[in-house]
Amino acid sequence: MSSKISLLVSIITYAHLTRKVWTNGQKTDTITQIMKTNVHPTDYRPVVFSDDTASFSFLTQSTAQSNDTIKWEDGNEYPLIKVHISSASHPFFTGEEKIIDTEGRVDRFKNRAAAAEARKIQLASKAKKTAATKAKKSQSEK
Repeated sequence: MSSKISLLVSIITYAHLTRKVWTNGQKTDTITQIMKTNVHPTDYRPVVFSDDTASFSFLTQSTAQSNDTIKWEDGNEYPLIKVHISSASHPFFTGEEKIIDTEGRVDRFKNRAAAAEARKIQLASKAKKTAATKAKKSQSEK
């Protein structure tokens, strides 16, 4: 059933895109009349994207603006865009879980958890000592 529906949608889409319309007395394709002109940026240039957490950089075309520059492997100088996560550091692409913490949140959490565990152990040992002293007192009274 779904293959019939997808075939029908494909036929309707193809028919819509290939139909002819009259413009200024001439028959023209719909696609050339509907497409807007000058909507895409024209200021593409080579830019280096750098992921400092993974020590990974790559050169590509982009319209992103930057005041930083870097000398690339080919000897030319290109604008530099710094990124926090790239394919070299993202767990989906690496297959391993990396914690990228630029503000120390994970460290603070781990410190709080360690302090709570230490308090728990301290309270448990204190409770053991009081229980032991109570047991000694009760045995000495008998």
